[in-house]
Amino acid sequence: MSSFRIKLSRSLRNKVHGSWMTVCLVFVISMPVIIAGGLYWKSSVLLHDHGVFSLIFSKEWKPLSGQFGFYPFIISSIWVTMTALILAAPICLLTAIHLTQYAKRWVLKIMHPVIDILAGIPSVIYGVWGILVVVPFIGNHLGTWLGKSVSGYSILAGGIVLAIMVIPFVLNILIDVFNNIPTELSEASLSLGATRWQTIKFVLVKKGLPGIVAAFGLGMSRAFGETIAVLMVVGNVSRIPSGLFQPGYPLPALIANNYGEMLSIPLYDSALMLSALILFVVVLGFNFVSRYIIAACDKRC
Repeated sequence: MSSFRIKLSRSLRNKVHGSWMTVCLVFVISMPVIIAGGLYWKSSVLLHDHGVFSLIFSKEWKPLSGQFGFYPFIISSIWVTMTALILAAPICLLTAIHLTQYAKRWVLKIMHPVIDILAGIPSVIYGVWGILVVVPFIGNHLGTWLGKSVSGYSILAGGIVLAIMVIPFVLNILIDVFNNIPTELSEASLSLGATRWQTIKFVLVKKGLPGIVAAFGLGMSRAFGETIAVLMVVGNVSRIPSGLFQPGYPLPALIANNYGEMLSIPLYDSALMLSALILFVVVLGFNFVSRYIIAACDKRC
């Protein structure tokens, strides 16, 4: 009788634990759908009178006249994100290689808390630092050296600040990627006469390529949605930027700057919700593309 009760109790506990874990799983899976549905519902007021493509590819942003063109904001977001990724990618990759393959173990132990501290600094601190250091450097020194008269509030300033913010996030992932590659691969390559750099270039980087792509994909998604720091240094001018020294106006900055005071205007409120939906879809697109590249790299490796 006692063994029957024990089996019944175990079976009941397994069912209870399995049920709440299933509920948690369904909740996590359904969150993106719920968020996308809510944003679409709030955007429907504007989408009822305007086509999606006409809004996305229109260059005119005059809300009081009923013109909502998101093209300058999308282009500005892409400019800032790609600038940040181009600046951060080689720094992160080479630093991760040095810390895991060349540096002493105690150097990596010191660097881990430093990276965590950089990742934990509030974005507004990076924004203030950008205003005090990056913007004057671009306006007073770099622009003058290149023969350009610029204020410093530009795509380049936003890209530099964003790159510094993304570096600890991407670097942590890359360090884990290289640390998880079996040491036997390096030893086999070195025993066959390859140099240390040849081993890193042709063995470790190739083996860790899916993880490297994943790190940069997640970094790009993180950079695309960053708000406060970029908002403070990018200039916030609603026109299509023609270069790195031109001001821009990314989608997150548009939402943060205007949402609170424009709730009383239905079309404006709907336009801001549509910009959030566009941002959400673009980030999902980055994730899906990076997943596809990871799968392709896994097949090749």
